[in-house]
Amino acid sequence: MTDTDYDYRDDTPGDATGDYDLEERQALRRVVGLSTELQDVTEVEYRQLRLERVVLVGVWTGGTQAEAENSLAELARLAETAGSEVLDALIQRRSKPDPATYIGSGKAKDLRDIVHAVGADTVICDGELAPGQLRQLEEVVKVKVVDRTALILDIFAQHASSKEGKAQVELAQLQYLMPRLRGWGDSLSRQVGGRAANGVGIGGRGPGETKIEIDRRRINSRMAKLRREIAGMKTARDVKRSRRVSHRVPSVVLAGYTNAGKSSLLNRLTDAGVLVENALFATLDPTVRRSHTADGREFTLADTVGFVRHLPTQLIEAFRSTLEEVAEADLILHVVDASDADPEAQISAVRAVLIDIEATHVLERLVFNKIDAAEPDTLMRLRGLAPDALFVSARTGEGIAELRSIVDALLPRPDVEVDVLVPYNRGDLVARMHQDAEVLSTEHTPEGTRLHARVDAGLAATLGTFAVPA
Repeated sequence: MTDTDYDYRDDTPGDATGDYDLEERQALRRVVGLSTELQDVTEVEYRQLRLERVVLVGVWTGGTQAEAENSLAELARLAETAGSEVLDALIQRRSKPDPATYIGSGKAKDLRDIVHAVGADTVICDGELAPGQLRQLEEVVKVKVVDRTALILDIFAQHASSKEGKAQVELAQLQYLMPRLRGWGDSLSRQVGGRAANGVGIGGRGPGETKIEIDRRRINSRMAKLRREIAGMKTARDVKRSRRVSHRVPSVVLAGYTNAGKSSLLNRLTDAGVLVENALFATLDPTVRRSHTADGREFTLADTVGFVRHLPTQLIEAFRSTLEEVAEADLILHVVDASDADPEAQISAVRAVLIDIEATHVLERLVFNKIDAAEPDTLMRLRGLAPDALFVSARTGEGIAELRSIVDALLPRPDVEVDVLVPYNRGDLVARMHQDAEVLSTEHTPEGTRLHARVDAGLAATLGTFAVPA
């Protein structure tokens, strides 16, 4: 992300930059049916994924049938977000995925018949497949096979807009690609020598490197460069975060499942104007905005990348520096889509990621969004599941006032109570108290401004010479 992504702004209405981002994203759409897929499906790893007409397949290894169907329905939404047209879907009940073809040789042949009958050019599997499983399943079905991880990575690559976001996604893609390199047909055995070795000629021939070895070396070099770039961007972001910490500015983070309405909630609370779209992973780049409590205390509100079931480990590692914003917050507003078919699964998936990024020590409050679209029976069940949760609608504004008051109550308060008389020539101290402290009362006297407030220890020391005798 760019440096300006973390320059938090006042909570005043501004240009709806998200509207411009959405218009730009919708200006380019994939046209279904204009496929130029190559016949050699082994070449897919070297091309950007172009998903068009797809068949979904999942393996149901545990849990209820409803959970398995919800997972496949989510896979369909992911495929549609990537620009695909879902033609068919099937689930196989197994104790564990087949180590060779994921669904077994017999079911693989059935899948081939379905793919041929509906005219699909891609199969998407609801899980992360080993390189051998991908290769052998492609050999049977004769079309491109993509797993859930590659699909999510493709969506991230489409939606990343900032410099750091693009670098993080590219690093995750290369980490995923590295063990799955297969080369271009017979070129696996092609060796470098003679003129092919950059004109080395005599003395440069020999066993040389095969093309796949060259690809691996280049990918390793690119990954090392991306890690250095991300580390440099992390330093700049850490400086900005330390500036907020040094000024004792509390931090609130919106975390949650993808498409739960975090960006809409940020817009409702701060008029941030960030992009809002009814799609999975619509926004990837965190946005930080400044806001104030009812009593004038300043805090920052940050939107983060959404989570999903089985979020690829490559993405967690690549976005770890960005997700540190969650681990170092004072309060996590865990946003859940109340209208989803299985909100409990959303909560479990998000909390699993919070454990991975070591953010379980941060105070968390559940916020069920989209209550205007949820069924009454679902809302009643969720209220029983989480009595302390908040129920809001970012679209209609219902429950937003209660959410603001809860944030006010849960944010850390300054712990030193002072009664000071500040001369009128020290207006900078008065302004600092109104910005960083909790001002309980203000009185203007002939000698200066008398304030009764709660401040942190550092500001209390600065104000010590202006203390009013008891």
